[in-house]
Amino acid sequence: MKVGFIGLGRMGQAMATRVLQAGHELIVYNRTRDKALPLGAAGARIADSIAAASEGRDAVITMLADDAALEEVVLCNAGLLQSLPRGGIHLVMGTHGVDTIRALKQAHQRANQTLVAAPVLGRPDVAAAGQLGIVAAGPADAVNRCRPLFEVIGRRTFDAGLEPEGATAIKLANNFALGCAIETMGEAFSLIRKYGVAPRALYDVLTEGLFSAPAYKVYGRIIADESYDQAGFTALLALKDADLVLAAAGVAGVPMPSANNLRDRLLSAIAHGDGDKDWAVMAREQARASGLS
Repeated sequence: MKVGFIGLGRMGQAMATRVLQAGHELIVYNRTRDKALPLGAAGARIADSIAAASEGRDAVITMLADDAALEEVVLCNAGLLQSLPRGGIHLVMGTHGVDTIRALKQAHQRANQTLVAAPVLGRPDVAAAGQLGIVAAGPADAVNRCRPLFEVIGRRTFDAGLEPEGATAIKLANNFALGCAIETMGEAFSLIRKYGVAPRALYDVLTEGLFSAPAYKVYGRIIADESYDQAGFTALLALKDADLVLAAAGVAGVPMPSANNLRDRLLSAIAHGDGDKDWAVMAREQARASGLS
């Protein structure tokens, strides 16, 4: 496929590398050009503009940090909306708000283009291994056209239906559930620390028992080791997602009291200067609240 890729943070770099290695014709663009240089050295073309990354492409993947960045890339002068060919696919793989995805879906439809939402599940190391989960939603023919990309980026694609915002809702729900698991582990680790127990002892009990899932293994280890500087997903990005969860819940009339607690813990971590740490740093906030260092 002729593919454009916009947004080359840690996740985007890893995903674009997978696309390139699979033999697709890849053009990449990033606002900070230096981030595109490793892909250029590996054989991708580096575009100097959004338009250059979009023209003549079968699909353009965006992997952007927030709604503002996505809207700018799509709606700006010579942006994706003006540059993607008729019939082209905008493949949105970042985490965004339901209302934003709905609005951009309609804008692409008016331009005879198609938006497919396919947010990913996993950290940068998982992306580099091509083992991400992908939650895909959009018109069936467009989703099928994207499957060769899904196959090289992820281990499994989950079908979220015909409306792109369905995939967005699933990704937000997944991040919410994971955030609550991290928050709960933070409370549990603080409890045993107050009794002088080594954190690794609880980690072993959790991960060798009922909680032997990757979420508890990965984030439980980060909490036990307090290795918050090795950020796969920062507290600032997690706060953005918590806000998106609450916004989606507000539109749908769904009470989510745990989401408010999650958001408050993230906000407290950021207020203490830990915004760039891994979002498991919520456990440090619980430790502070428990009188632990």
